[in-house]
Amino acid sequence: MDQCAISRSSNATIHQELDSIMGTTTRVPRLLSSKGFAEWKFRFEKYVKAKDAKLWRSIVRGPKVIMYQREGSDEVEMRLVESYTDADFDKVEQDEKALATLTMALSPEIALGFRELDSAKALWEALIEVFEGNQDMRRSRQDLLRQHFNMFNYVLGESLEKLLHRFISLVTEMRSANINLMSTEINSKLVNSLPQNWDLNVPVIKKTKDLARLTQSEVMAIIKACDMDDK
Repeated sequence: MDQCAISRSSNATIHQELDSIMGTTTRVPRLLSSKGFAEWKFRFEKYVKAKDAKLWRSIVRGPKVIMYQREGSDEVEMRLVESYTDADFDKVEQDEKALATLTMALSPEIALGFRELDSAKALWEALIEVFEGNQDMRRSRQDLLRQHFNMFNYVLGESLEKLLHRFISLVTEMRSANINLMSTEINSKLVNSLPQNWDLNVPVIKKTKDLARLTQSEVMAIIKACDMDDK
């Protein structure tokens, strides 16, 4: 096999792995490790809602219990499977489909630890409890992320692109942890974290741009424009 063919094969493998993790319009995103749970949780919810909103309702509300009311009685009882109507079966099968979709979104190693759970809602809540932790653990994670945000700064030798990527990743992680950040707080932190050779540009940006009204993307575009002008 020539070098070009090997390169194409390697690129195809990388793309397949990324599709498996990130998901596509036809492929559910997969959770491969605890480290990627926050991003997977976000992508999985978007995927399921786009594919079938009823599946998402089964995940967050739980499986349907088929009930019926006897004639001439006020009592409501659980309907036996033998008495299910086609509409009843549709509801039950919807719940089973939700569980199958969520199960297929987990790597075999992760799915193995949750095999005893028999509903999508129970599995979803168990995943959140294991990978996000209880309230105390979530609060500790929020405190740690705030500390990282407060200490965020330029690392000697890194490129502007890498600094911006680190900042985006941190802010995204904070938002996934339900940490509310004001635009002023985000934009000011980013501008103040630029390297020393930006000492002339930073005061100009602060003076001419309203950091409280600009979005994070707009501020990054301004920074990139200044970088291109300087070059």
